[in-house]
Amino acid sequence: MRLRTPLLTTVALATLLATAACGESGSSGTGGSASGGSEASGDACVPVAGDQLVVLEDDKALQNADNVVPVLNAAYAGANPAALEALNAVSAVLTTEDLIELNNQVDVQRQDATEVAQAYVDDNGLGGGVTGGSGAVVVGAGNFSESTILANVYADALNAAGFQATVQETGNREVYLPALAQGQIQVFPEYLATSANFISENIDGSGNLVASGDVQETLTAVEPLAAQFGVTYGDPSEAQDQNAFAVTTALADQLGVTTLSELAEACGDGSLTLGGPTECPTRPACQLGLEDTYGLEFAGFSEYDAGGPLTKQAILNGDVSMGLVFSSDGSLAQG
Repeated sequence: MRLRTPLLTTVALATLLATAACGESGSSGTGGSASGGSEASGDACVPVAGDQLVVLEDDKALQNADNVVPVLNAAYAGANPAALEALNAVSAVLTTEDLIELNNQVDVQRQDATEVAQAYVDDNGLGGGVTGGSGAVVVGAGNFSESTILANVYADALNAAGFQATVQETGNREVYLPALAQGQIQVFPEYLATSANFISENIDGSGNLVASGDVQETLTAVEPLAAQFGVTYGDPSEAQDQNAFAVTTALADQLGVTTLSELAEACGDGSLTLGGPTECPTRPACQLGLEDTYGLEFAGFSEYDAGGPLTKQAILNGDVSMGLVFSSDGSLAQG
């Protein structure tokens, strides 16, 4: 299951329907098939239909810190300090709300990713205050729209700093991180926790994963491993793309909750139901983690997709009390 900040935001029903019509990615589930959990002993947290979603804050850091972070080929970074300076300037301003809006413009409004990225760089004056940049640099992009947007933001910031940057689609992490280490590409917009675990697995092979829900702890743990691997981390941004859990604003307002801890306190009668991908009940980042970390109890689980339109629509329809979404989903943009 995809591991994707604590964030409080809303999404209009019309936007969700538009997203679903556009075929948002995510594995299709059977939907509506409740399984697991014990029979509810109350009705305090039964589903409440609504026209907006709110993502509850993960205040106990159940999810790993998957902050957007620039990762560079180590040799290139050492020879081109202006590149790291320009990319750190992006990290200094990029928030989860920004990332949601960028994704909304591309995935929901169907704007061109390169134009959206250039407008973001221009609006924030990124790269313009950096001196000493020169020469060609290749920024890698994964094969999904958010990565393409971020790669173009990085490239445009580098161009503003005096470099000649281009974007190259590179495929999945198993392909692009080794390519980055070998200097075939020089820069990549990565996710801190997921890339840290990938590097730690490939360096020592012990299965000792270094990522946690703490940004600084994760960065400190991965930096010496990254040096062995051949890459350098820049500053993590505030923006995160990770698992999150949403309810309708109607249910959140009824209960008076904004965090998962508050939800657990309000829903001690075991009346909550959860929607998400097939593997959710057994995954530590999903139902199992909600139970172990927050003490949440569920009356049942319904299988839908992984943060996709089926899960989101099920929450809005009142088919489940809460469901798994992704924190930077463009359909979470406020109307």
